[in-house]
Amino acid sequence: MAQIRSLFATRLYHSKLDGIDAAELEASCYSIYEDDEAGQDWCEEQGYPGYTSYASLTDLPWRFPIFKDLVEQLDTHVAAFAKDLAFDLGDKTLQLEDIWINILPEGGIHTAHIHPHSVISGTTYVAMPKGTSAIKFEDPRLAMMMAAPPRLKDAPEDLRQFIYATPEVGDVLLWESWLRHEVPMNMAEDERISVSFNYAWN
Repeated sequence: MAQIRSLFATRLYHSKLDGIDAAELEASCYSIYEDDEAGQDWCEEQGYPGYTSYASLTDLPWRFPIFKDLVEQLDTHVAAFAKDLAFDLGDKTLQLEDIWINILPEGGIHTAHIHPHSVISGTTYVAMPKGTSAIKFEDPRLAMMMAAPPRLKDAPEDLRQFIYATPEVGDVLLWESWLRHEVPMNMAEDERISVSFNYAWN
């Protein structure tokens, strides 16, 4: 009898934050945005839709206590995900490398990308207005499929070439940093707010 196994799994971690006040986190994101003239200038120069603190601020946990509380929770989630991934970390640990704010207005997109210098990346969701974008993940083997036919619309999730995850406020998603992902156009009138981060092996 034929046997079929699934090989080389791509894992996606999805959980909830505990005790983080979403309204306070949202207010903190807007407060940082309003004060971050360098970040606003960078976004304008780069044609970046909305606002990101990625290129301007590296000390969010120092600026607002709620970001410090957030990082403490993220550390716990990342440790759980690393265990699920069966990582052998040796005498090193996974440590927060970057954390930044994303404010995506109506019509804004984040094009497909990876985070090449990190091990685990992720996002937690601060404001997700009705009708806003999901996050889209791409099968990392896609470029090597060449002449393969497309998948059926009702194919099992683990056989699809693209997966859309629709998180809610307070959710946290984690994935390995080599996994290509994007945020399609925000079709909602209100801004989509998230906080993204990278963990490195140090």
